[in-house]
Amino acid sequence: MSIPAGNMLGAYLRDRRTRLDPTAFGFTGGRRRTPGLRREEVAQRANISPTWYTWLEQGRGGAPSADVLNRIAEGLMLTEPEREHLFMIGLGHPPEVHFKPTEGVSPRLQRVLDAFEVGPAIIKNALWDVVAWNRAAAVLLTDYGKLPPAERNILRLIFSSARIRAAQEDWHAMARFVVGAFRADAARAGAAAEIGQFVEEMSALSPEFKEMWLANDVHAYGEGTKRLHHSELGVLDMEFSAFSVDGRPDLGMIVYHPVTSGDAERIRGYVGSRPLSG
Repeated sequence: MSIPAGNMLGAYLRDRRTRLDPTAFGFTGGRRRTPGLRREEVAQRANISPTWYTWLEQGRGGAPSADVLNRIAEGLMLTEPEREHLFMIGLGHPPEVHFKPTEGVSPRLQRVLDAFEVGPAIIKNALWDVVAWNRAAAVLLTDYGKLPPAERNILRLIFSSARIRAAQEDWHAMARFVVGAFRADAARAGAAAEIGQFVEEMSALSPEFKEMWLANDVHAYGEGTKRLHHSELGVLDMEFSAFSVDGRPDLGMIVYHPVTSGDAERIRGYVGSRPLSG
């Protein structure tokens, strides 16, 4: 027998509420019949009616609005995955995505990148700013640590760096594909408004970018192969795969890996011998 959506929502709200420490939110502990926050305390934190919140926990009152769910999520200090689950059981769809600029990643995520010894790996945000990278990426692709944060943008580098252009087997096809993938990423992450100024800047910087952007192509950056012409190692055939970062729709990870064991060994020796910035 299926559980009514209202009952699922109420059960989830009660569970999250009873896990919270009242003293951490400035409420007196004292003698409480049940653990966690009281319903009226959650309502106060969410700036909604205590009666309305009580009805939600009791499975009454119909579906709440997205605004109410967002306020409840903030009041209950939900994580992003918990907030998404709240929307799924409350409204039947995930919350609207809003782009949040990212300056870095967690140490744990950085360790994931660093585990790829011969595979360049980067994490980019929805605007395709590179916010984290490993040693292999710095040596084989771009030493992002030498660049100001504002210049660590994949599209900006593709359309302005002669070195990166020369390293591509077919720069025009690669650039057109990347512009289409960027368009899809920005829309998926709710960054449509944020890309306006960036697109204007890029269009002024590069007529080629402007032409490709106006073509309105959309691509998915899933997996594939690419051939790099490295200035010292020569031709390198690399496989690549793109991954989303769970709970962070604005972040994506791209990992490259040499196709042949011979290339892998050459890269291993080269990466280990090269000094990096900072």
